[in-house]
Amino acid sequence: MRETPEDLTRLQELLDASHARSTGHLRSIINDERRLTATDLAALLTGMKVLSVATVTRAGAPRISALDGHFLHGTWIFSTSGDSAKARHLEARPAVSVAHVDGEEMAVFAHGDAELLGPGTAVYEETVAHLIAHYDSDPRGWGPDIRIYRLVPSWMVGYAFERERLLRERVATPSPGDEQSV
Repeated sequence: MRETPEDLTRLQELLDASHARSTGHLRSIINDERRLTATDLAALLTGMKVLSVATVTRAGAPRISALDGHFLHGTWIFSTSGDSAKARHLEARPAVSVAHVDGEEMAVFAHGDAELLGPGTAVYEETVAHLIAHYDSDPRGWGPDIRIYRLVPSWMVGYAFERERLLRERVATPSPGDEQSV
């Protein structure tokens, strides 16, 4: 877990606002017993998680692909080759939808903009260090034009079919303040 108290506060505010402005249908599925809090997400989303990332072509056609995602500071980071279709889409149209679905156990859905991270910035350097530690390989050497993105979310919800059981089974020690936000 790399989230600071400020990251968790910002994420919880986003989760609460997103849930509040969701449709009644979504709120009937992701009800208070199934909502994951910022603290829950930070504890559950450690390591690499497979993300489904949706971009849009110039003609407005949706495209989805799977890639490695890492949850850092309350949002997703991911990378791709600069010559990928996804990179071309994001350069022209940074709006993106991101989903991590873990069977029927849990899911996290988010919409926002993909921000291209650049060398020399603190967030880029921290992200590269995280990826090196995880993969034992420097992402800057994975190809001639590796691009690293951070999701700047405008909407995000987290879901667990059986929240209490999921947390018991997957989180070693419950964090203080683990109560569900309403």
